[in-house]
Amino acid sequence: MTYQAPVQEMIFLLEALCGLEDLSQHPAYADATPETVEAILEAAGQFTGKVLAPLNAVGDRAGLGFSDGSITTPPGWKEAYQQIVEMGWNSPATPVDVGGMGLPMVVNACIQEMFNSANCAFHLCSLLTQGAIESIEGYASEELKALYLAKLVSGEWSGTMNLTEPQAGSDLGALKSRAVPDGDHFKITGQKIFITHGEHDLTENIIHLVLARLPDAPAGVKGISLFVVPKYLVNADGSLGAHNDLRCVSIEHKLGIHASPTCTMAYGDKGGATGYLVGEPHKGLAYMFAMMNNARLAMGVQAVGIGERATQQAFGYAQDRVQGVPPNGDNNGAIIGHPDVKRMLGLMRTKTDAGRILTLKAAAAIDRARYGEDQATRDYHQRRVDLLIPIAKGWCTEAAVASASLGIQVHGGMGFVEETGAAQHLRDARITTIYEGTTGIQALDLVGRKILRDKGFAAQELIAELRATLATMSLEQEMMPFYAELVGGLDSLEVAVGWLLEASEEERRALACDVLELFGITLGAFGLAEALQAAAARERDDLASRRRRTAFYFAHVLPQAKALGRFAARAARGAHLIEPSDLAIA
Repeated sequence: MTYQAPVQEMIFLLEALCGLEDLSQHPAYADATPETVEAILEAAGQFTGKVLAPLNAVGDRAGLGFSDGSITTPPGWKEAYQQIVEMGWNSPATPVDVGGMGLPMVVNACIQEMFNSANCAFHLCSLLTQGAIESIEGYASEELKALYLAKLVSGEWSGTMNLTEPQAGSDLGALKSRAVPDGDHFKITGQKIFITHGEHDLTENIIHLVLARLPDAPAGVKGISLFVVPKYLVNADGSLGAHNDLRCVSIEHKLGIHASPTCTMAYGDKGGATGYLVGEPHKGLAYMFAMMNNARLAMGVQAVGIGERATQQAFGYAQDRVQGVPPNGDNNGAIIGHPDVKRMLGLMRTKTDAGRILTLKAAAAIDRARYGEDQATRDYHQRRVDLLIPIAKGWCTEAAVASASLGIQVHGGMGFVEETGAAQHLRDARITTIYEGTTGIQALDLVGRKILRDKGFAAQELIAELRATLATMSLEQEMMPFYAELVGGLDSLEVAVGWLLEASEEERRALACDVLELFGITLGAFGLAEALQAAAARERDDLASRRRRTAFYFAHVLPQAKALGRFAARAARGAHLIEPSDLAIA
């Protein structure tokens, strides 16, 4: 099935829930008027639907060629990537003064969702490049910016993030890669694994952002520095020089995203790869974490994109597949008339819609944290960003896996057959809960860093704001029982925050994922309610359909918040505890 970008829904959410009109008043976003944004999104939708979406299955089936450290991408990929460079799609949110489109992050999130829906394995190249751009723009010297930024922004060169090592997965304090001073640069040695697009044939140069330790570095996370390490050395005039002392040793054979090269990179086989320090020594991890928020949000957006594609495909199949006898002979015998099929599709659609709202609100908060009118405003929105990012990443990715799995179920036996393409969405979605920090890591970040660090202030601030907003809504009579569930969800959030402040460290860690799930479900419900309210105010043609979708989510998903909210009761009786010995074979 072809992919159709939900452009009109995105435009509605940008204007009604994300304040696009207000954002466009800031000088940094002066060109991002609603009219211009609509034209950009329409163009992105056309490009992703016509060019990238047809290559999705091609890349999944063809995979990658690998020989002597070189990688060959699937048929059609190089031509599609060149179109992105020519059209300026590589880095839409980068400021105009360094060659980008200068779009707000919230608009870029819409574009990213479309690219990910169409072909997430392909888009990972640009996504990682955007992270490299952010690091260099934010922390590198003017000399490094002058050499690298322009071609990264255009997409002529691509970028990577090199964090993980064989002995150091999520524990970056265990990194062993070394950086030894050598004149005006450093010699980098070590091995990195799971490097997305660490080698490929789409661009003439690849710029690696590498974490390594200087000889005098203190142990642990406080001793890590960040370096620019190009595949090909760059001369002072911007031309390419010799191949650097680095190579791709192997590529992973993965469950999904088959056409995205995941590389093992070796640095310094011949004495040391030439690298250049970014910012100050020993602050590399802080620099990486500064861009980690955006990278984690991008994973949430990617998950929404995959969920949207899986939903569209399952819906299309259910409309065409004739099987059994639906009640009252609905839909000419097509399986979409069966109540359970409608239930599955309803879960897929409403969770995807809720995830879209959640990610867009997080992206809009980033924009306001950057360009708020005063420091107090910027601080307020930064608190919101910090709180929402782990929820958007953790909840949206888990929801995408669930939706893609339901998509297979809607297809029945044909979903288990690769030719239909339904299985690819599940395989591709599965990694989103893992990279850029697993769901468990997101949950610990939410609980430990984002809620406890200010004694629950940011979380309580959000809950109070949601209560105040709910009090101003003009609630339709038929929706009142469901909105009562939303009040209960907010109550559960408040109880959870209070419990976290009193619970033991073991209890917090054991139930952190439940806290994240509770926040995701409840914030998703609130976003759908706000969208329904805005649709009613605008007398939109889809109001009746939106009302039914919102009621469905409130009836099928939101009640889970009440069960998740019983933290104190579970912790008091030790229901969260299990020992390794309990898991052994009897």
